[in-house]
This record gives sequence, structure tokens and C-alpha cells, in this order.
Amino acid sequence: MTYVLFALAAFGLITSTVFTGMTLWSVPGYLRERRKVNWLLADRPGFTPPLSLLKPLHGSEPGLASYLASFFEQDYPEYEILFCARSAEDPGLEVARAVAARYPRIPVQFLFTGGQPDYINDKAISMERMEAAARYDILVISDSDVRVTPDYLRAVALPFADERVGGLTCPYRGLAAEGGLWARLEAVGMSVEMTAGVLVARMMEGMQFTLGPTMAFRRQAIRAMGGFKVTADYCADDFVLGNETWKLGQKVVLSHHAIDHMVINSSFVASIQHQVRWMKSTRFSRPKGHFGTALTFSLPFGLLGLVAAAVMGHAGWGLAMLGWSVATRLALSIAVGRLVVQDRSWFGLLVLYPIRDLMGFCFWAASYGSSRILWRGRVFDLLPGGKMRAAR
Repeated sequence: MTYVLFALAAFGLITSTVFTGMTLWSVPGYLRERRKVNWLLADRPGFTPPLSLLKPLHGSEPGLASYLASFFEQDYPEYEILFCARSAEDPGLEVARAVAARYPRIPVQFLFTGGQPDYINDKAISMERMEAAARYDILVISDSDVRVTPDYLRAVALPFADERVGGLTCPYRGLAAEGGLWARLEAVGMSVEMTAGVLVARMMEGMQFTLGPTMAFRRQAIRAMGGFKVTADYCADDFVLGNETWKLGQKVVLSHHAIDHMVINSSFVASIQHQVRWMKSTRFSRPKGHFGTALTFSLPFGLLGLVAAAVMGHAGWGLAMLGWSVATRLALSIAVGRLVVQDRSWFGLLVLYPIRDLMGFCFWAASYGSSRILWRGRVFDLLPGGKMRAAR
């Protein structure tokens, strides 16, 4: 049995090393593309079509006012911001109104849905309401826990100069909004693990999905897929919107502009629940790819090799396997976390990410424990294909 475990550890280290190699191979090309894009953005005024920025809200959260303010401070000639929540008295809308009052130059709409129509995914209702009210034909969608720099909209708009582009998404770096170990562990997972997976998927099959923190679409693409209603029964609405755009034969672009995704789950329980829920959502949205994700982690196999080799009387082999597993994680941290998304937390990249890699494997395993998730205070069952229904 010990030899079987040792062989499994060796196999896992080989597959995770291959994944690391694929990621590292993709990075130089991505960085070259970014340099070209930055050169194009420096040529003012550049491509700046009018944009409608859609911001669904659900309650308030620490730092929300400052995150929303960053969208009012864009170096962009013409855009509007639409906010929508379930209720007119939603605390998030109250914060948005207070922030908007400081920027009277920016056109703003405040909308609410009353929860009708009664979709499983409340966000889909808000998106429908905002799309109907939007003045412009390029729709930029971002989550409430996102912070951006003044050149954000210029970077998002640029790929739409190509008429073949129907959708866009931005990579992101995780930032712990209030500090804390658990939030920082979750944040570095966003910066490195998530981005590495996206780069490899882009290299192997092209972009067939989008990422929730920022998505942008042509209105005609949204309407051709049946409107935002296509996400009404899904948890992973970002995956669905990007995938439907790709199915229409339109190009989905991974932007070269990284944004800040603020991690607000500072407690152990909240952080774990959020990460396991995300893993479960991925399991049901992309079951084959999710199953293979187990072979991209490295620390679990390094530790398994250490134990198995020690039992076999070859502790040196075990230490070498563990050291190799850590080395591949550090290579990913520097190449992806530092160079691609420009995460500045060296402690997170060099110390926390190897730990997060081990945790990520645990979250992956936990995703097979049940099909039930807690989302926005409600319990749902996930169904094959990524749909969900209220738990009975």
C-alpha cells in the first residue's frame, strides 16, 4: 500500500509540474500582449465608445463607498452608471446614492426590481432591469466588491474596436479588505490559483467563459442569447454569459488590465463557506475540468510523498518531493501573482500561497461532499449543468 501511495504522489507531482510548465509558458506571451495594449492605450483619445456600467447591489459591506467611488473617477469621456437592487431601501443603494452625490457630472440611474420576475438568481433580475434602461450598447458589468483604477474603462473598451469581440473579462488580484489570515489566504488564491487556471484554459481552448468581477458585452450578444434571463437558474452566471457569447461565434477576450477583488470574508467560517461554494459551482458548471483540477495542486502530493518515502525508509526522497512541490508553487506565485496580476503582497505570494495550494485541494475534495450551497442567506441545491433550485 505504501508503494501505491508513493506512486500516486509521484504521479500528482508530475501532473502539477506539467500544469506549472503550461502556465509559465503562457505568461511571456500574455506580457508581450499587455505591453502592446498599454502602448495603444497611451495613444489618446483612442477608442472610447460610450459605455453603460451596470452595478448590481445586494446590501452594504465594509468599504463599499470607496469601491463605488473608483467607478466615478474614470478617465473616460462618456459613460453612465446604473445601480440596481431588489428593494429601493437596499442599504447598498443608499451608499451608492451618497457616493453619486459627490460626482454630479456622471449620469446615474438607481433602480430596483421588487424581486419580480421571481428568478432563482436575483442578480439576473437586476441585470434585466439595468439592460432595459441602459442608454449605450456596450455593457460593462462589475461586482460590488471590486475596486478599479482611473484607466479601467479605457482598457475594457479597447478590445471592442474589433467587431468580432462580443465579450470581455478581466483578471483580478485578491486583496484582503480588512486584513486577517483567512482573508489573505483566500485573496492569494484568487491572484494565483484562479489566474493560472484561466491562462491555461485560454492557451488550450481559447476564452469560452467570463469572470464575475468584471464582464463586458455588446448588447446585441446579450439579446441574441435570450437576454440575462439565460442565467436565471444558475449560480455561475459569469460562466454562462461568457459561454453563451462564445457559442454565438463571437470572440471572448481576456483583458490585460487586472483589477482589485476585495475579499471581505475575514472570519474562518465565512471564508471557508465562500471557497467551498465556489468549488461546488465549478464542479457542476464544468464537471470534467473540475475533476482534473485535483491534478494541478502540488503540496498535497509533496506531503504524501514525504510520508510514504519516510515509511519506506527513504526520507531524502520524500524531502526532495516536498521541496519540489513548494518550488513549483513559488514559481507560479511569482510568474502569475506578481507579473500577471501584479499582486504586491510578497508575504502572500511566497509564504501563504503554498499553504493555500494545500487548502485548495481540501476545498476541491469538499466540493464532492454535497450539492447544497448557502448563497445570500438562502440554501440551494446545485443540479447537473450548473443550475440550482431552492432546497426542500
